[in-house]
Amino acid sequence: MKKNTLIILLALLFSQAAICKNFTVRSQEEFKTAVSQAVAGDVIIIANGTYTGWAVKVPTVANAAHPLSIRAETRDKVIFTGDTDQSVFEISGSYIVLQGLIFKGCNVLKADGKVGVLVEFKNSTDCRLTQCLFTQNAAKAQFTPLVIVSGTGQHNRVDSCRFISNIDNQELQIKITKEACPVNTLIENNIFENKAKVNWKVFNGGECVQIGQDPVLLGTSIAKSIVRYNRFINCNGEPEVISNKSSGNSYIHNYFENCEGELVMRGGHDCVIDSNVINGGTGGIRINGTGHIITHNTISNVKTGIRLMYGMGRGKSEIGFYIAASNCVIKNNHIEKAATGILVGDNKNADWTGKFNTTRYPSRVIQDVAPFDNTIGDNIFTDCGQTIKE
Repeated sequence: MKKNTLIILLALLFSQAAICKNFTVRSQEEFKTAVSQAVAGDVIIIANGTYTGWAVKVPTVANAAHPLSIRAETRDKVIFTGDTDQSVFEISGSYIVLQGLIFKGCNVLKADGKVGVLVEFKNSTDCRLTQCLFTQNAAKAQFTPLVIVSGTGQHNRVDSCRFISNIDNQELQIKITKEACPVNTLIENNIFENKAKVNWKVFNGGECVQIGQDPVLLGTSIAKSIVRYNRFINCNGEPEVISNKSSGNSYIHNYFENCEGELVMRGGHDCVIDSNVINGGTGGIRINGTGHIITHNTISNVKTGIRLMYGMGRGKSEIGFYIAASNCVIKNNHIEKAATGILVGDNKNADWTGKFNTTRYPSRVIQDVAPFDNTIGDNIFTDCGQTIKE
């Protein structure tokens, strides 16, 4: 009986493989036709060439055994370029893989209520963006990302992509709103490199990875994103190379080299920052919020290794434009060649009057709540001017 069942299952699998189709497309219209016909297990191949003006949606529902694959005919031989005020690719189905494309010289626009983005996972489940190159693309409005994960998505993945020499943009955004928070996004094995400082006001809006946008109203949203094994080289877009504004995320085994910015817990709580390497640049790790675990990181050749910040509020229930660092664990880190190893209490009494909207963010404006109840121990300091400064 078991043998017969196995034979039947194998027959079904081979049958499924036999009926899977390959579609080769050479235009947006052919792509849309292919998507309307494609089912689980099919492959849509975009022919080698350069394309402009695309805005396509992929709502296909596939499955783990038979995903829908959308790929370049030859990796790095399919190039998308030009202006866009829509999503070039909007992925809203399940088990869809987008692979091997180049996005080069795109201008991402905001106009007449439309917002340009190169790839968006919107309410998608178990979808993947892999082996794509994003280079020399430019945002023409502040706070504009190239890649977005949004809506009620789950278990989406961005891996093995390269983000190189993009201009005035955010690279990768997990978008969190009052209505929806994508969960369990995996960002791994990507390269972020050679990002110049943005030209926007106060040099804001140039993060490589941003998880959440509103530290006050949405910082308690639990995204459970994992950011691991990524490389950030010469990323100088703004002071936050990674900007965390949600809760329950993990930043593990990432490498930072000569970045004019930090790994920043700007908002949110209960995140894990473990086994990252930071070598050179303007700083290491900056902490606001409560319950973070900062362990086994190696930080060298920076001014300050780890900063625990003052806030306008405390804990998870008080509202503050910044929340004081509290109940965090900072252990087993190695900080080398820093002017200050760990600084407990930065930005004391900073006055934010007129610098943020107190109607939207109902917070006091003086950063006067000191860090408290943090556990600091078993850290190693080498050639530091000061080890722990309070």
